Amino acid sequence: MRKILVVGAGQSGLQLALGLQAHGYEVTLMSNRTADEIRSGRVMSTQCMFHTALQHERDLRINFWESQAPRVEGLGVSVAAPDSSRATDWLGRLDGIAQSVDQRVKMAGWMETFAQRGGQLVIHGAAVSDLDYFSRTYDLVLVSAGKGELVAMFGRDAARSPYDTPLRMLSVAYVHGLGPRAEHPELEAVRCNLVPGVGELFVMPTLTVTGRADILFWEGIPGGPVDVFQGITDPADHLSLTLELMERFTPWEYSRATKVELTDANATLSGRYTPTVRNPVGRLPGGGVVLGVADVVVANDPVTGQGSNSASKCAASYLDSILAHGDREFDEAWMRATFERHWESARHTTRWTNTMLAPPPEHVLHMFEAAGRLQPVADRFANGFDDPADFENFFYDAEKTKAYLAEVGGSAAG
Repeated sequence: MRKILVVGAGQSGLQLALGLQAHGYEVTLMSNRTADEIRSGRVMSTQCMFHTALQHERDLRINFWESQAPRVEGLGVSVAAPDSSRATDWLGRLDGIAQSVDQRVKMAGWMETFAQRGGQLVIHGAAVSDLDYFSRTYDLVLVSAGKGELVAMFGRDAARSPYDTPLRMLSVAYVHGLGPRAEHPELEAVRCNLVPGVGELFVMPTLTVTGRADILFWEGIPGGPVDVFQGITDPADHLSLTLELMERFTPWEYSRATKVELTDANATLSGRYTPTVRNPVGRLPGGGVVLGVADVVVANDPVTGQGSNSASKCAASYLDSILAHGDREFDEAWMRATFERHWESARHTTRWTNTMLAPPPEHVLHMFEAAGRLQPVADRFANGFDDPADFENFFYDAEKTKAYLAEVGGSAAG
């Protein structure tokens, strides 16, 4: 029986550990926190997973919260005008539902399931020196812990990393009491509110430790009017500031948020990080090699909501590569080939995300305007969140956008 060590208990690490376990591998999972510590800790993300990523969970039969989490059927875009009215507002329908489950709920539950199924769970923060030892006792070491000294083993891939500083300030609050969006009160949707020159506000339904809730997520341009959360430590102050910014820049969202309250004492989060693609192979002092997983090697800004989706897709791709490799050695050549197989999908997510961090070109603004009149355009953009590869066909190139809009009847809008 092949022995595999997975370091890190996030979406990718746990999904991969559970998948390998289901196929008879002897799996050890290292986490720096217990399930209870995760469940009672601070929120970690703003995850919203679309059909493909959710299907990976269904395939492994670990979609434990699907019946409880809100069923997201649409994705809407609003673009603010200079006077804080809406210049654009529309809703695209998803072909398959999306769902958000607070990672505190999911990771704690998955970790307990892994242990209940006989997996070896080690609660200990891993250092490079630990991996140096483990690389000699395991057939394969996978690193899915995206922070700290472990990440430093994986050098930045400059050719695939156009940015070297953070492009957004991130601020999250999980709340109860948000009212429905007046335009579709019966339909659950993720709402993307674009405020040119300021940033973005995302509002999404979720399942959290205290039940059904909503996430208010600001992405602010550094140095701009939304970049004001650094140093805010009191959760109540964090929420108050979130709402003040909503009232100022997205009053249509603020109008349904006047009675919200935080879901729990750990329901806020803020920070920033630089989007980076890294070398997938980490070399240890003793000469061993380890393979980076998910955001260890492809860390995108959350502006396109792809973090948990990319992690799920990476775990599924790596699982397939491991199963196909049989009893052969997991050498550096295999590791690089395994990552490149995943990159064929991940590169589309990275390009789209990096594009959305820049000011939108005229043809994209034109497409957003056309989506308000042409439902197929709204639907296609919404479903790109599940399959970012499709943006190659109609989004980046002005001529392709023009041809697509003409095809669906939008040529008159120009």
